[in-house]
Amino acid sequence: MKAGVRALGVAESYTGSHSTVAGAVVRADRAVDGLVFDRWTVGGTDATDTVVALLRRLDRPDVRYLFLSGIAPAWFNVLDLHRVHDATGLPTLSVSFEDSPGLADAIRREFEGPARRRRLATYYAQPDRRRVALDGTACWVRAVGCTEPARVVRAFTPEGGRPEPLRVARLAARAADAVPSGDS
Repeated sequence: MKAGVRALGVAESYTGSHSTVAGAVVRADRAVDGLVFDRWTVGGTDATDTVVALLRRLDRPDVRYLFLSGIAPAWFNVLDLHRVHDATGLPTLSVSFEDSPGLADAIRREFEGPARRRRLATYYAQPDRRRVALDGTACWVRAVGCTEPARVVRAFTPEGGRPEPLRVARLAARAADAVPSGDS
């Protein structure tokens, strides 16, 4: 992949009471090329709309890929990768870093009624996770609009097991969360 190809990584800093979201534009050669911030609701259903809004606000037609950290940020605020892809036209990859049997049982345990049904419907509509080997470690990827997700993930993961756009986005979200609110 050419060094100047850009991806937006979206990750959160979740403290339990709120979730700061950061988007980091990172080139394949690891140069950081832009940041954008927002929040999504803990336990809500606004994560998908927040991702789309981040991209629109960023207004970067040079971004070629979208990396999302996980599928259910901020206490099961389930992302709809198909809706994100349809709204943005970008190949959309949800990356997780632990093998698991999935989230369906946890969603059933934590929610009831329409909240449970909505989350499960969104969750089950997403593509299956695929294991991607990375230099002695692995990640699990769901992809919409991307024919070669393993190649894309590897191109943006120069070392370690976390794609650089997600690593930078996570650092930015944590840093933004650490800024004093000025309420003292």
